[in-house]
Amino acid sequence: MSELDRSTRTQQKAGGFAALYMAAAFLIAMPYFLVVVNSVGVTDPAQKVALLAANRGSMYAMHLISYVIFGIVLAVLALALHSRLRDESPVTMQVATAVGLIWAFVLVASGMVYNYGMWTVTTLYGTDRVAAVSAWQAIEPIAQGLGGASGELLGGLWVLLVSAVVLRYGALPKALGWLGLGVGVLGIASVVPILNDAAIAFGLLEIVWFAWVGVVLVRGARGPVSTQRTASSAALQRGAVV
Repeated sequence: MSELDRSTRTQQKAGGFAALYMAAAFLIAMPYFLVVVNSVGVTDPAQKVALLAANRGSMYAMHLISYVIFGIVLAVLALALHSRLRDESPVTMQVATAVGLIWAFVLVASGMVYNYGMWTVTTLYGTDRVAAVSAWQAIEPIAQGLGGASGELLGGLWVLLVSAVVLRYGALPKALGWLGLGVGVLGIASVVPILNDAAIAFGLLEIVWFAWVGVVLVRGARGPVSTQRTASSAALQRGAVV
């Protein structure tokens, strides 16, 4: 195995483990936010800050896991998929990877803004509850906006573009491409206010998509090679023989 092949294989495995981490992070974060602390169900500003103060340590850790680290490993996966698919559709994958890296950046930013803001507000909460509530009302929308609370446009668009390449060229399993197509459409649709709940379905199906991508990349499995590449390879072989 050449150094180039070894490097490519290492990158693909890294992307696979990144995808598996992301699936696991979703599985941990969704029940935590929806059931354990039920932060989604709390709308009163004073109750929100009281909830943060009561769960500061676990909330900090969960945002670190599901936003900051998630965003970092998302960049690893985006680059691994770019390496895997760029020969099939260079322009589409350039756009997809740019979107994926932007998504990674805003997720990291969201987690860091949320954690620093939460720590500051909950510290202030012990001495001035009114000021703490007021500060959190300014900080929370920024963190949530960066994190996709208004819709999963970036995540949906990235998955949609990657899946379009997979479906056209078959460099990964076609069924994975169809799943990704549905995930991407749901993510983009969730930007529309009346369809905002589509983000829940997006998150649930993306767990499956991330896990599947992770297994494929770690195992090194490939889908069928595109007709165009097969023809090109055959032509090269004929030229070498002549």
